Amino acid sequence: MATTAERTTRDDTAGRGGTVIPFDLDRRSRTIATSLGRTVTRTGGSIGGALTGGVRAATRRLTEEPAGALDDWGRDPLLVRNLMFAAQLRWSVSTGGDQHLPKRRGALIVVNSPRLLMAPLFTALAVSEAVDRPVRFVGRSDDDVFGALGRRIGALLDHPDEVAGALRADQLVVVGASPTRRPRDVGTIDHTLVGAALVSGVRVFPAATTSHPFRRKARVEIGPASRPPRRRRGPLSELELADKLRVDIGDLLDEMGDISTGTPLDWLPLSPIGGY
Repeated sequence: MATTAERTTRDDTAGRGGTVIPFDLDRRSRTIATSLGRTVTRTGGSIGGALTGGVRAATRRLTEEPAGALDDWGRDPLLVRNLMFAAQLRWSVSTGGDQHLPKRRGALIVVNSPRLLMAPLFTALAVSEAVDRPVRFVGRSDDDVFGALGRRIGALLDHPDEVAGALRADQLVVVGASPTRRPRDVGTIDHTLVGAALVSGVRVFPAATTSHPFRRKARVEIGPASRPPRRRRGPLSELELADKLRVDIGDLLDEMGDISTGTPLDWLPLSPIGGY
């Protein structure tokens, strides 16, 4: 039996002397709806994949760690996994130079720290994803509440003994220079933490970070290991290495480039660098 749409089409075309062409309006509607639904599903899947792809990559190793199992420094893999998920939503970090880092041994990574941008934290998370190893950062508070939270996400006390203990246990540790108002500046570097690396017999790597308080894109670039200009056995070795690290981080920032508008805006503390 012909549908209403087919009868209407047959009557119209027959009245004009044309050929009768059956037209199933319901079937055509279902076809269009199905095609549209598939397109929406593919589009939604690609957007969701772009958003969660980095999260899955960042947490593939952490999912294999047993939940609730704290390591010797109190780090909680489940909490770190959730933090990495949140960090993926806040930052989109590209990491370069991670091939310089040792595969299994410990190392100290020193980064510049623009004020309020949490460079040591997102550097530790980004490097952990790049090298597929837990990465700790210096910056745990002595406060009972915040100190306990920092310990569970892999933060260490700002103390040479704790840093040296982690380095001797073949851990990667990120330490930030003193915070600066201008993102291109490199603050002073605690030479006692550099000395902890020298005593532990591990290498020290400079790393430049670029980010922006109102944008997602950020970058971490790790350079080759820094070495003091002269071999010394006394405390001057750590002082000279700390100075050398500041120079090397500044060189990395120069190589990464900068946005220049040619106006006084370039001197504002929140001006982005690194092309973001």
